[in-house]
Order: sequence, then structure tokens, then C-alpha cells
Amino acid sequence: MTRRNPSTTGRGGGREDKAAQLLSAFRNAFGEANPEDVLIARAPGRVNLIGDHTDYHEGFVLPMTIDRCAYVALRARDDDTAILYATQFGERITCPLSQPPATRPGAWTAYVSGVVNELRERLPGGFEMLVDGDVPVGAGLSSSAALSTAVVYALDQLFGLEIDPIDAARLSQQVEHRYAGVSCGIMDPFVSRLGRRGHALLLDCRSLSCEHVPLPQTPASGAALEIVVADSGVRRKLADSGYNARRRECERALEIIQRSRPGVRSLRDAAAGDLPLLPPLARRRVRHVLEENRRVLHARDALRQKDYEAFGALMNESHESLRDRYEVSCAELDAMAAAARNVEGVLGSRMTGGGFGGCTVHLARPSAAAALRRALCESCAKTHGRPPAIYIVRENHRTERL
Repeated sequence: MTRRNPSTTGRGGGREDKAAQLLSAFRNAFGEANPEDVLIARAPGRVNLIGDHTDYHEGFVLPMTIDRCAYVALRARDDDTAILYATQFGERITCPLSQPPATRPGAWTAYVSGVVNELRERLPGGFEMLVDGDVPVGAGLSSSAALSTAVVYALDQLFGLEIDPIDAARLSQQVEHRYAGVSCGIMDPFVSRLGRRGHALLLDCRSLSCEHVPLPQTPASGAALEIVVADSGVRRKLADSGYNARRRECERALEIIQRSRPGVRSLRDAAAGDLPLLPPLARRRVRHVLEENRRVLHARDALRQKDYEAFGALMNESHESLRDRYEVSCAELDAMAAAARNVEGVLGSRMTGGGFGGCTVHLARPSAAAALRRALCESCAKTHGRPPAIYIVRENHRTERL
């Protein structure tokens, strides 16, 4: 997690430059270090192209990783002490593995020490760990899952734990539940850990089967589409927002449906015929889940067929459903999505992530880039008093060692 809110449109420097920066920061935090003794890894944030608030209903989602990441540099110790240092906050924590520090929801320690606590029986010894990152916090780009994924992966690589990637995603989800107080689904850590460059990831959140779906090539590689993310700057804390409230509302709706149809395991199994059983608010919530699942599968097919106009139309429909039926959007996100759609060459625009603030994502032709930027800036300035941070996803990273 990070306090930064970058406004750049691209990412500077390569892997070697970033590794050198992290090694320098590690030495500043922990003293002289042989580069061969320091393992450096990263895990990316994600932008969800379509399929929000379906993952915890065992539905379908279609996210992609981005070029903003959480980074970890760590070195083994010859005792059982863990020393954790977060560069963004200048905070250091020292503790024995047997007594991890107390955490609070939303703090970076919830994700780092939460992972350590879950793995401590498998760790052969202590370590020194530096964490850093450039995924904006609270923007709906999964800064927390990126951090926990990076920590799990780095400890796995350092100590040879041989954690299966899907088990690693489940572990990160468990950390969110137990230590961060967020009843999130599996999507964010799954795509952070298993995402592939040049592809979106269609995930069945029940079976955890997935399909890597080729994305439009970026303009830099000669294609004619851009994926643009605009960070409104409106921040929410999922544990304190309506996110958990939506989950409770849907749990009650599921209970009502199950009285008539005991075989319904989750809202993924609900049908249009179940909607009359529900009170109006619950009916709206469930309708979103049912229709969003269908939109995700249609969007997958549109990507396969390179029918990007159809994909953009599905993005627009998704935003409207999240706004009107699931009610997780906000005025700033609605205004940016509406402004973008008025720009010629923008194929689709929607809020992305848990909602109540954060980002919009847009599919646009390169010729629309300047006008899209102006429209987003003008819209956000009117509703929020300042322009959004805007950047183009030039490439999507994967979890890996640097």
C-alpha cells in the first residue's frame, strides 16, 4: 500500500533500475547487504475491466494486471526475528515470529504481518523485509492484494516453501478477512498472482478455473486501442464503507431464495424467477449480480472476436448497473464516466473496483486520448475540486522476481 497518488501517464525505468533502487533502500534501512543475499520481488495491482461485486458470489470476473506494483526486498536472518520496514511511512516493526505485532484494519502491517502470522509455522527463521509500492491506496486498483501477494511470493521464494499459486491467492484473501476486516472475494489476489502479460484473466470464482484472454495490443506495439485509468482521488476504506453492507444485504437475499430453492448455493445460482421473492432493494442487488455475470462472459467473447465496440458497450452497461442497482458508485465516478462517453473514440467507460470512490477505466482509440484527458479533468475538477490522476496501462506486469 502507498500514500502516493501518481499522475504520470507511463512508467519510467526498467526492472534493473527498480531493483537497484530497492536494494539501495534496503541498505539504508538494514545496513550493508550483498545483492546476492537480498531477494527482490513485485506483485501488480489490477484494474477490473468488467465484473465487479460478482466474485464473492462465486461469479465471473475479467480483470487485468497493471504496471503499478507492490515491491518487497528481503534477506534471511539467523534467528527467529522479523524486522519489517515500510518506506512510504518510515515505519519499522521488530518482533519474534512467535509473537507477530497487533494490527489494525487498513494499516500496511495488517497485510504484511498477517501473511507472516499465517505462514509462521512454515518459516525456518527470521528475516528483514522492506516493502514499497506505487499502487494508489483506496483507488480500486487492489493495492492491498498486491502487497500481500508480493509478501507471500517473496517469502515463498526466499525459503523455498513451494506454495501453489492458487493457495497463495487464497492465503492473501484470508489475510484480508482475518486481519484487514474486509470480506473480499478471491479476484484481486488471484489475478495479481496468476495474471499474464498481454492478457486479461477470466476467472470463475467458484471453481477457480481461469482463462487468459488476449488484450488489444497497446498503441506502443502498433494497435489501435488504449486502456486508460483515471483516479478520482475520492478515497474510501472498504472495511468502513458500504462494501461489507452490500455483502450482508446479499447474504439475506440468498437466505430468502434458499427457503424456496435449497439447492441454491450462492447468488451465482439464482435466476430471474427468484427476483419476485425479494424485497425491492434486495431485488436490485441480485439483478446486478445475475446480469453482471452474463456481461462478463459476453465481454470475454467480444475480446476473443476483437469486437471492441461490443466490449465497450458492456462496460457502459456495467457502470449503469453498479450505479443504479448495486449503488456502489459516487458522483465523481458517474460524472467521469458520463464525460468520457461524450468523447468521440471512447468505446466504453465504467467505475472499477469496490466503489464508493477510486477509479474509472476507459477503452479508447489513441486519437481520443487528448480529448478524453480534457473531459476527465474538467469533470473531476467540477465535482471534486481537482483533476484526476490519469495514466495509460502501457503493459501489464506479473508477479515475479526482479
